[in-house]
Amino acid sequence: MQNTNFDWNFLLKDEYHKPYFIKLLKTLKIEYHHFICFPKQENIFSCLKYCSFQKLKVVILGQDPYYKDHQADGLCFSVSDGIPFPPSLKNIFIEVNHSLNLEKKFPYSGSLIHWAKQGVLLLNSILTVRKGVPMSHKNIGWEFFTDQIIRTVSNRKQNIVFLLWGKYAQKKISLINFLHNHYVLQTSHPSPFSAHMGFLGSKHFKKTNDFLKRIGKKTIFWH
Repeated sequence: MQNTNFDWNFLLKDEYHKPYFIKLLKTLKIEYHHFICFPKQENIFSCLKYCSFQKLKVVILGQDPYYKDHQADGLCFSVSDGIPFPPSLKNIFIEVNHSLNLEKKFPYSGSLIHWAKQGVLLLNSILTVRKGVPMSHKNIGWEFFTDQIIRTVSNRKQNIVFLLWGKYAQKKISLINFLHNHYVLQTSHPSPFSAHMGFLGSKHFKKTNDFLKRIGKKTIFWH
């Protein structure tokens, strides 16, 4: 756990000693030894590494990491520099341009680390995956851990923007404490199979920045 920020370690310290988490670490040790798994072990907690709890303003929820070679970097929807953009990420960039009335072109990199450093928590519900087998690490313990992250953010922060894209992410709404004035935006997943059902044209990136302006916080530089 040395890769996570001190503030996250403090907030989540009780989780590390629970039986499910100890079992999870043992399972991961076996999985990474016998199979190719993503992301690299040093990047599993990158979403926490790059987004400190103090700076956190926005939460984007994903499902599990990309399962093809070289794609997953530990932040949901993000890929490392030089990696071709997966279809969902392409649609995210299309919607960024549409939301903010920008020129219709893609960035040079699909890495979203610059979002994370501004306070965007790019959290997958499941933080690892076996190569070529989507959802292969479902129900090994990650969901308990990441649900607790959502609860912690919801209960300890005020005025957080939660972007829930797709039915899987929207199920997490029950973890959000609306007494803390959080702003929740929901639409379809950016996947090519569903992006046209609401995600494209949702203007979630503009709506997020408009909300941050209203509460006196610095907006996110999305492009």
